[in-house]
Amino acid sequence: MSDATRPRRQYDSSSRRARAAKNHARIVDAAAGLFLERGYVGATIPAIAVRAGVAVETVYRAANGKAGLLAAAVQAALAGGAERAELPVEEREGIRRVIDEPDAHRQLLAYAATQPGVWSRVGPLLRVLDEAAAADEELATLQRSQAEQRYDGLRRFASLLAERGALRPDLTVDRAADVIWTLCAQPTFESLVTARGWTHHEYREWLGQMLADALLEKPAPPLDGSNDPNRTASS
Repeated sequence: MSDATRPRRQYDSSSRRARAAKNHARIVDAAAGLFLERGYVGATIPAIAVRAGVAVETVYRAANGKAGLLAAAVQAALAGGAERAELPVEEREGIRRVIDEPDAHRQLLAYAATQPGVWSRVGPLLRVLDEAAAADEELATLQRSQAEQRYDGLRRFASLLAERGALRPDLTVDRAADVIWTLCAQPTFESLVTARGWTHHEYREWLGQMLADALLEKPAPPLDGSNDPNRTASS
């Protein structure tokens, strides 16, 4: 093989990977849309292929069956897009902002600021998963996996607060993770925002204050809006 051929082969390989990534993102987006419109059963693989503009075989290669597509759609919604789903959670912009914030109160406000976007995007898909999981063990396993993934992330967050000496002395890491799990739960968001009509700003201000009051040794200072990370933070 001559040296002259190598750059072309490398270029072709990069192009193929880029096309594959675009196809995958298009398939995941198409699947998410159909899951929301038709439910899990009604979103067939052929229908997903038609909407994505790809062959049925391409859809099957993109994920481990329809359950795999729903899992991919949930992950894409959590990350804010299929492309971003490839990034480790700690490297995503909103979570990176939380980790890098040295002040515990502002750190919790920054985390609270991620929650409206997350639940707005992923909540409808999780409702699809909840409805279908009752009659499908594979989806029930996915449901448990999603819950475990969420708790593991919250426990890492609680551990970070503990390592920085911010947690109340009577709280263990596990108990702190339980508190975050409960306050930041999907039903809390839906109860206040969807059912009671709170704005995202009102919800995230309340959530940040509640987290600080429940977790931190020192009381949270009242927000005046001038240094509120909620104004710019996103998930």
